[in-house]
This record gives sequence, structure tokens and C-alpha cells, in this order.
Amino acid sequence: MERFLDFNAAKPNAAEMVNNFDWFQHISFLDFIRDTGKHITVNYMMAKDSVKKRIEGDNGMSFTEFTYQLIQGYDFYHLYTAKNCKLQMGGSDQWGNIVTGTELIRRKARGEAFAFTCPLIKKADGTKFGKTEQGTVWLDPKRTSPYAFYQFWLRTTDVDAESYIKIFTFLEQPEVDALIEEHRKDPGQRLLQKRLAKEVTVFIHGEENYNFAVEAASILYNKNTAELLVSLSESDLIEVMDGVPQYEVPRADLEAGKDIVSLLAETGIFPSKSEARKTVQGGGVSVNKIKVPGIDMIVNTSSLLRDKYILLQKGKSYFLVKAV
Repeated sequence: MERFLDFNAAKPNAAEMVNNFDWFQHISFLDFIRDTGKHITVNYMMAKDSVKKRIEGDNGMSFTEFTYQLIQGYDFYHLYTAKNCKLQMGGSDQWGNIVTGTELIRRKARGEAFAFTCPLIKKADGTKFGKTEQGTVWLDPKRTSPYAFYQFWLRTTDVDAESYIKIFTFLEQPEVDALIEEHRKDPGQRLLQKRLAKEVTVFIHGEENYNFAVEAASILYNKNTAELLVSLSESDLIEVMDGVPQYEVPRADLEAGKDIVSLLAETGIFPSKSEARKTVQGGGVSVNKIKVPGIDMIVNTSSLLRDKYILLQKGKSYFLVKAV
């Protein structure tokens, strides 16, 4: 988060990250319902639209879910009294929980605080950008690599791209309008998605990681990418090869050395040795983006990428072989 917020304590309005366990760990359940629960009525909590919908639904609502708004409300109250925090921001689905906090501040501290929410941003499948959803995009490169992050934005639909470029970038409106107009003339060029992916990836991960993501995306389509392929981390390699058929080969075979024809046939990439031999002789097979010079080539552990993988190419088709 230091890429976006200033945590320098010397600054008068420095960002600060806190953990609500630090204040909740000293509060017992009985103390909480006595000192805090008495300020918020069940009628008030039941009146929330989010609670109404759940209670009236088929699955109902657990006690834990019902009391969550009181927990979140107390967080706001604590930050108000301890940190002079007067504004809480969140998605529109958090409105009820946030205003419970403003109400608790009013009743318990005789203070005034505010709520600020915005409509939920949803992906093409209708799900929100949330940590509980599948296909989650994380800012942390350990959870979502810069390459996967770049690919997410690059693969957005035309409709989503028009929306996202207004929300997630700092481009001026006239430039956004021009990009959308140009994109609509030839959607196949995906100009809008490319610009969106660039702007967001550079902002989150920097220019260098963006350039690497663009280069990595070209591995399967450009010839002269052998050096780049070798430089990929294991996680990046797996992500770049997403969708590429995968095969396994005993590591012992590679330690002993395996001729390319046998490797191609025994993995099942070719139906027979004769067909594999013919294709190799015709110059139609590559190992790790380097064309196989002849049928006498021996593949061994020195050919492994990250000591685990070999990328084989037959014509325009790719196959990832893993040593096990």
C-alpha cells in the first residue's frame, strides 16, 4: 500500500494501518453486549435492507452475520474516539454497517461521523471484485503476478473496458472518449483493453513490470523469445502457459538423457516415433523456443526450465512437459 499512501509518521496526516484485533482482544463478549450492544436496538438492525433480504430469504441469516454490523460499527466508534476518524468509505453493500457506526458514535460518544459509499464494481460475470470470489485480482504480486494482473485487464470485454478505463485510470475524459471511439471502429485491435491494461499495470506494478508482462505475453507468438523464456520465474511460467497441454516425464529418464524422438512419442505429443522423426527432420520441432537441429538431439536435465519444465513446440502448437 506504500505505492499509494504515505505512511511517514512525520507527516501531519500520515496513513496508518491498524488491526481491529488490537482493541477487540481486551473486550469480553459480556462487556461488549453490556457496554455497546445496549446502544443499538434490534429494531434498528432489522431495518437494514441487507438484513431484511437475508432473513426473508430461504437460507435465513446466522447470528454471526446479524451481529457483524455491530462489530463493524464498533470499529468505526473506536477509530473515532482513538484516532479522530470521522469518515468511513466502502462499497454500497457496506452502507448499513457503516451507518451503524455513525449511529453508535452519535449515541455512545455524542459525536458526528460520516459514511461515503460508491456502487459496487462488477466483473463481466456479474461478480464483484472481492477476495471471496473466483478469479480474484490481488494488488500483491505474490498473489497475482504482474503478468496475470496485466492479462486480466487485457482480457476484459469491450463493455467492461469502456467502463473500467473511466474508473481505474487517471486519463482525462477527452482522451478516454477518443480511445473508445477509435476502439469501436475496429474492436479486433483491442486498443481499449491494451491501453487499460497498460495504465493500471504501470500504476500498480511500475513500468518495468508492465514491459515484462508485455514481453512474456509474446512468448507463445514470437520466435525470438528463448532468452525471455529462460528468465521467467516458475509462477510466471505456469501463468504464461495457462491453457497449454501438459505432459509428464520421469525425471530419471532426463537424468540419463532422452533422445528427442523418443521423448516426443512417449509423452504422447506425437502418436508414433516415425511421425516425430519426420517432423523433427523437417525442422518442425522446437525445445524451449530453439529449433531442434536433428533426430540425434539428447534432452536431459540441462534443458529444464526452473529445474522442472520443458516447453516443446510442434508447428504452432505448444506442450509443457514436467519432470516428475
